[in-house]
Amino acid sequence: MLLPVVLSVNTGVAQPTEHSDVNFTAIDKQPIAGPVRVSVPGLGGSGVAGDELCDTRYHGGEAQAVYAFAREDLDDWAASLGRSLGNGVFGENLTTSGLDVTGAVVGERWRVGSALLEVTAPRIPCRTFAGWLEEQRWVKRFTERAAPGAYLRVVEEGELQAGDAVAVLDRPGHGVTIGEAFRALTTERELLPRLLEVESLAGKARKRLRA
Repeated sequence: MLLPVVLSVNTGVAQPTEHSDVNFTAIDKQPIAGPVRVSVPGLGGSGVAGDELCDTRYHGGEAQAVYAFAREDLDDWAASLGRSLGNGVFGENLTTSGLDVTGAVVGERWRVGSALLEVTAPRIPCRTFAGWLEEQRWVKRFTERAAPGAYLRVVEEGELQAGDAVAVLDRPGHGVTIGEAFRALTTERELLPRLLEVESLAGKARKRLRA
């Protein structure tokens, strides 16, 4: 069994796009070398030093400071799409290996490098994501797969880098996973009552739950 590890830390810069209401996106995240500082961001900002975000209505902020996606899930998509998918291509800041991100419990905490991160919510796909990948019916296909990756808040600021182990320090007893939360918010509304007991569910996801 592989030990959970960060394969790459990825950041992006704003680029013009016709697939966003704000006309810019930084979804094209590229791996960077060396230690990277993670901190609690300001309103709508990224928690990863050097990373830019554009549409702050849906991205960034304290509860969505960092986005993690599993390399295993990228590999599954690469096989089904018949194309190469590099680390960071889904807009993730952390590409992980040996870690079941979909099975992570909302509220569990990860020690990565000197930083402490907390799982807060699943990523909900948008048209900017679809436009970037140029795949037909992408939002529907991504939703059906229900392996959305996880947003994280920064509990303790610090540095992390490629090669750092990911240690799961604790896991809440409610047992609601990222995958279950995603399905509740998208395709299986009968699961929504389960989310009411998840205090650490991120603000934007909680607003969606109320709606």
